[in-house]
Amino acid sequence: MEKCRSNANQLPSPANGDLITILSIDGGGIRGIIPATILAALESELQILDGKKARLADYFDVIAGTGTGGIIAAMLAAPDEENRPLFTASDVRSFLLDKGRAIFSKSCSKLASVAKGFGALWGPKYRGDSICRLLREKFGSLRLRHMLTNVVIPTFDIKTLRATIFSSFEVKSNSSMDALLSDISIGTTAAPTYLPPHYFETKDSEGKVKEFNLIDGGVAANNPALIAIGEVSKEVHKRNPKYLPHKPMDCRKILLISLGTGGAKVEKRYSARLARRWGVLGWLLNGGSTPLVEIFTQSSADMVDIHLSVVFQALRSESNYLRIEDDTLMGNVASADISTEENLENLVRAGEELLKKPVSRVNLDTGVYEPVGNGEGTNEEALTRFAKLLSDERKIRQLRPL
Repeated sequence: MEKCRSNANQLPSPANGDLITILSIDGGGIRGIIPATILAALESELQILDGKKARLADYFDVIAGTGTGGIIAAMLAAPDEENRPLFTASDVRSFLLDKGRAIFSKSCSKLASVAKGFGALWGPKYRGDSICRLLREKFGSLRLRHMLTNVVIPTFDIKTLRATIFSSFEVKSNSSMDALLSDISIGTTAAPTYLPPHYFETKDSEGKVKEFNLIDGGVAANNPALIAIGEVSKEVHKRNPKYLPHKPMDCRKILLISLGTGGAKVEKRYSARLARRWGVLGWLLNGGSTPLVEIFTQSSADMVDIHLSVVFQALRSESNYLRIEDDTLMGNVASADISTEENLENLVRAGEELLKKPVSRVNLDTGVYEPVGNGEGTNEEALTRFAKLLSDERKIRQLRPL
């Protein structure tokens, strides 16, 4: 069924207001429960301000996500039959909690049943049929063009060796990118060694077939915040009237909330002395994790955060940028795929505890997150402040029709 994006609840264009609002969610497998917990808290704050029907898609011009963050972004912006968000932020967290064990189960390797540790030599750790089925059930026939707000989801095409970004902005002029939400979500979560690559095809308005051979967008952009800003910048460059008042592009006009999925930096689990003995297997299998994938995704997320921190601080607009991340995870909680009931509960607890921690920013010299210490309070208090800014921005736009 075709959806129409025009409705009374839709956020008016940035040209009507003072800010461009962006929500970005990192990839991280089952650790996506952490940002999902934070998003539930943010949506609750918005509901206190604007009523129980308030949804995150009503307040953000762009919602970007990689990996599990891509699933979250798609769920938050997907429409129901009444053209309202199909899922609340609490629904998203419940989905990850309820279905996490189904997604990360059932090794595809026949050899794994005989020699557990060597199964990944012959195929991905998980078959991927569970996540495919669940996402197809959730999204049905919904496509990228149906989203209630702009969505940006990075993937990587292993056939063309280039990042493939599914963007609501691009799909308006390139119908070949109008893929099913389920296919996009399966592709962006297909982490190497964990889940198999995802192949699918689309047809453009003239019937020409385009093929996709996708793996996890985290190999290119585990933190998609910079890509989201880039997509908005392209609209400014194209002189899109919805964004022209903000030309030239200026981070002082951006309100950005960027959510990480946690890391294990303080655990210091790897060392050069240990890694110097690793061959192919050592880099792919070590202590129940995949060091090579973990290093790629962590460094990708960190570099984006460092870049944005420098820019926002240089423009004296750091108060418009909220990065909520925890690099102190240890043990199973730092894993991308351990989905025991105990670990799922611990991930929820990690998200709740993160809300109580002070606002932190990455130290540009050490790369470690440190408390800001300038009166910004806890992450929970910062979310309350940002909720008020988002609510005010929405009201400003509604009072300034073009």
